[in-house]
Amino acid sequence: MRICLITPRPDHPLLSATAALLTPRHQVESLAPDAADGPPEDLVASGALADVYLLKARTPRSLALARSLEKRGAPVVNSAAATALCQDRTAMAALARSAGLPFASTRTVPELRRLTAETESVFPFVVKSRHSRRHDLVARVDDAGRLGALAEAWPDEPVVVQPYTANSGWDHKLWVIADQVFCALRRSELADGGRGPTLPLALGDLPGGWPDLVRRVGSVFALEVYGVDLIDAGDGVPLIVDINAFPGVRGQAGAPEALAALALRSAERGAAAAR
Repeated sequence: MRICLITPRPDHPLLSATAALLTPRHQVESLAPDAADGPPEDLVASGALADVYLLKARTPRSLALARSLEKRGAPVVNSAAATALCQDRTAMAALARSAGLPFASTRTVPELRRLTAETESVFPFVVKSRHSRRHDLVARVDDAGRLGALAEAWPDEPVVVQPYTANSGWDHKLWVIADQVFCALRRSELADGGRGPTLPLALGDLPGGWPDLVRRVGSVFALEVYGVDLIDAGDGVPLIVDINAFPGVRGQAGAPEALAALALRSAERGAAAAR
């Protein structure tokens, strides 16, 4: 089998460990669309499709390449559409809540500066860039002074606004690879002192029903490799605050094995469909 990684970082720990498992019997290569010239769809020559593509990149060029590969019949994990959906926090919240998932109440504001003119703002609340990307805005707003400072720094930024839910200050990080769930605790970037370390967490220590909940997220969002950030809203009641396509899943025993197995199954399904 030929497995291709769409990523600028094939040396990422999860990807490199997965490649090491596959290479004794399979060919693993990589593509970095943002480092190449020309239309992304021209990066793969006609008749040179790999058996499966793992899409660990979210840039416009990477998504354009993934779409072109899908049109040519190649399996892509996750699909370009599912990956793009997770970058739009407005669309993400709308789909999650329409499916009955316990996602944070979310409203969209076209420009952050418009929030400063609102008189009905109830502090504290959380403001995030509508479009998820590296170094985007994610902040807790406790008062008008903090809001004014953010509006001055990010005046034209389209944002989503969510009520702040009191919690322990720790995010439950749950990752799923083909229905296999991995988890950890990470100090929230919204907590006092900002983001802190990631701590191990046994799957059995999660509140009841949480693993099944995150598996349902995959079904709703058509994702096979994804992450769900949950907080405990009290007495084990989960609240989803973010969903990510193809996260890093760093330091989780068994994650590379699960990803390697998924890649091969996806390639085999693609070959069967082609036949």
